[in-house]
Parts: sequence; C-alpha cells; structure tokens
Amino acid sequence: MDKSNGNVFELNVKQGQPTLVPPAEETKKGLYFLSNLDQNIAVIVRTIYCFKSEEKGNEKPGKVIREALEKVLVHYYPLAGRLTISPEGKLVVDCTEEGAVFVEAQADCKIEEIGDITKPDPVTLGKLVYEIPGAKNILEMPPLAAQVTMFKCGGFVLGLCMNHCMFDGIGAMEFVNSWGETARGLPLSVPPFLDRSILKARNPPKIEYQHHEFAEIEDLSSTGELYKDEMLYRSFCFDSEKLEKLKKKVLEDGILEKCTTFEALSALVWRARTQSLKLLPNQQTKLLFAVDGRSKFSPPLPKGYFGNGIVLTNSLCQAGELLENPLSYAAGLIQKAIKIATDSYMRSAMDYFEVTRARPSLASSLLITTWSRLGFHTTDFGWGEPILSGPVALPEKEVILFLSHGIARKNINVLLGLPASAMKIFQELVEI
Repeated sequence: MDKSNGNVFELNVKQGQPTLVPPAEETKKGLYFLSNLDQNIAVIVRTIYCFKSEEKGNEKPGKVIREALEKVLVHYYPLAGRLTISPEGKLVVDCTEEGAVFVEAQADCKIEEIGDITKPDPVTLGKLVYEIPGAKNILEMPPLAAQVTMFKCGGFVLGLCMNHCMFDGIGAMEFVNSWGETARGLPLSVPPFLDRSILKARNPPKIEYQHHEFAEIEDLSSTGELYKDEMLYRSFCFDSEKLEKLKKKVLEDGILEKCTTFEALSALVWRARTQSLKLLPNQQTKLLFAVDGRSKFSPPLPKGYFGNGIVLTNSLCQAGELLENPLSYAAGLIQKAIKIATDSYMRSAMDYFEVTRARPSLASSLLITTWSRLGFHTTDFGWGEPILSGPVALPEKEVILFLSHGIARKNINVLLGLPASAMKIFQELVEI
C-alpha cells in the first residue's frame, strides 16, 4: 500500500451494469444433484487474478472473457443455473440457463498501486469482485459472478465469486483453466465429469466412525471475548529453507520417521495459534482440514470430476497436551487424521450428514485450507499467466490458508486473521 504521503491508498472502481451470460448453446434443464460433500460448504469464495497487458485502454479482455464464458458454460451448464432447496431439504441446482453474472469495471489507477495482494484485504480487494446487492442468503446469489476490472496501465483483474458447493479448489481450478483454454480457442484439456450421483449416500446409511469434525466444543477459554478486539490480517512467508528447517525440527526427537511440509507447517501454526489465543490447558482444541478424496475413493473419482471431492478430517486434543509436547506430537496427530481418510471413512461422513444434517462446528477449532497444490497461476486467457492470484478474504475467523508462491512455487504463504493481542504472540512463535 502506498502510504508515503501519509494517505492510505484507496482504490476507486466504477462498475458497469451487470449482465447475465447464458450458455452459448441450449443445455440440459431440470434439477442437478449435489452430493453430501457439496452440501456442507455452501459458502461464497472470492478470488482475484491479476493480468498484465501493455495495450493501454484496450477494451478487449472483457469481451474475450465474456464470450469464452458463454462457450465454457455449455460444458459447465449447472453454473448457469440457480440454487434451490429440494423436497428433501437439500441444496440442488435448478438448471435454468439463466446465466452467470458478468460485470465490467474501470479502476482509476495502475494495477501496481493496489499494493500487496498476498494478504487478504476485504476492503480493497472486495471492490474487484461483484457481489449481488441485497442478497440475503446463497439462494439469492448465482453460483458464479465474474467482474473484469480494467486498470490505467492496460492491466486487468478478473474477480470471481463462486459458490463452494459447485466445486472444491481442484474443480474450480479446472473450470477456470478450461475457461482460459476456451478464450484461446483451444479444446478443453480436462472436460468436466458432471454426474455427482456417484457420491450418493448409501441406502441404508452406514455410520462407521465417530466424526468429531461435527462435534461442538465448549469455549472454556472465552475466546469469543478476545475476538471482539480489532482483527489483524497477516501473511507469513515460509521459503523452502525455512520449511526444511521446520521439518528437521519435527523429526529431531526421533518419534516420527517422516513428515510432509503440510504436516510440519500445520503442526507449527496449530500450536502457535493455540498459544496466542491463550487457550486453557483443559480446553479441547480441534484442527480441521480437507483431504482430497479423489484418489482415495474406491473406485477413484473420474478425471475432471465437477464437484467437491474433499472430505474434512480432524485432530482433537487438549490445549495443554498440544503445548506441553514437542512439535512431533502435533504432527503425529495430523498424520493419523490423514491416514483415517479412507473410502469407508469418507462414505461414513456422507452417510452421517444424510442422517443428521450436521454442519462441521468451528467452535474452538482451526480450519486449515491448502491452496498450495492448486495451479491457479497457470490460468491463461491469452494475456499470459496471472502476475498474482489469490483470495479476497478469509471465509471465517477460524480459517488459515496455505498458498504457494514464488518462481518455482516452493514457498508457502500462511494467511490468517487474529485479534491484535494474539497476533503479536503468534508472530513471535512462528519465527523459525
């Protein structure tokens, strides 16, 4: 952010009239089934992609991206529909061909002036995505809204609002990459597999595990009070050297034989956050994270599966246990949670939802979501790969995001928000 003259930079964006973009050809009508893995995460995810373009005042990006959207929606036609509730009380898509929402906008500055988009900034970055005015819930929002903002330097930003019930990170990335391929006149390298009924709940349902991911935890430590404090958002960069050092630290007591980057980094931030929030020793704390089930299902999900193929798994322990033990203890708990995510566990989780309609509880929890393996940086609409891409904001205060960046994408940016008092402690604890 440019604060050199004492003013905090304020981004001014003028949005044009929103229009609807239906698929270019007639598509299937009727209700489209969403699986139980889709039901639980019906939240809007807002992301931006910044592209450099040397042609000043070129109006092309909006036109090219809009026309490509019409074409790609023929393959991904449920995105042109609207969410509704089925007779069983579940989310389904009514394939109405109404279309995705599309807006063109103008910014009054150069793209570089936005500053550091590697950390969530809902106020500034929020202007680069289009939100439906007055929408009270997700049923009043289309599954996809896109905004193309032109900057004075000729660069532009594509801002997307997508409903997570339509796809997980891998599915979203495949869609955006297909959209880019369409813009460049190429066939889709990964056509979507649309039939989600392959993840239907079993009849009768079989719940074979405890599924603590849905359990409510009592807040003995009054963290609710702490969160009334001012929230700070920060991003911490772990380069490959720091990550190697961290893995060595996890393995130094010889308790674990091996450890992945994800396990080591998750162990570090789980402990640091627990300590910075000053959780009482007898406070239960839960770590939730998504495991990609695509290859773990039996049979594996087909290539291009359009939908959520992720399942939440969890580690649960008391804050005291977590902090009194070495880092290897937390990493070991995380390894167990990853191991448990088998075909039978994932199907049991889907059946558990079928019976209880429970939502995962975030009370006294930390939810880590990893985008470090997603190739959003490869999206190309004809102007090359994005110079930057990332989320506009964190969906909930309990969420920490891992994003890869750097030339070889070997570095990981850890994004989080914490009350100001806790952030100071957290910062010191993650210094390696």
